[in-house]
Amino acid sequence: MMIKIQYGYVVAALLLFLSGCTSLDKHPVYAEEGVAINGYDPVAYFVKNAPVKGSEQFKTEYEKAVWLFSSAENKAKFEDKPEQYLPQYGGYCAYAMSHGFVVDTIPEAFTVLNDKLYLNYSLGVRENWLEDTKNYIDRADKQWDKKLTK
Repeated sequence: MMIKIQYGYVVAALLLFLSGCTSLDKHPVYAEEGVAINGYDPVAYFVKNAPVKGSEQFKTEYEKAVWLFSSAENKAKFEDKPEQYLPQYGGYCAYAMSHGFVVDTIPEAFTVLNDKLYLNYSLGVRENWLEDTKNYIDRADKQWDKKLTK
């Protein structure tokens, strides 16, 4: 129990440190060098339940970011209904957003829940996220709305 509490403090401290590095002012979608969600195919999270690297061969632009896909079929699905496949909170860490922080993510730390894609900073942070997703989603939704209206 003590280790879990200490781990929580370490995660919180890390999120505080990292949150200073990212701002939504210029980047409402998590995009490194203009490419959304580390170049991974957002549709693949739903159809394969796995992170799949996208290809320059299958790309589109949406919300001022380039989105890569692993197939023409996935690209077409996204272009038909992008809001169905977009990661929540612009692809920033869902757990961090629930605490009011804007933090980048890794492709492997994902959850598809109620037909929505949530990404996290790390697999360890994802474990914390999974402990109480309903509460974290409620909190993150409110924080995201605040950040978008600033």
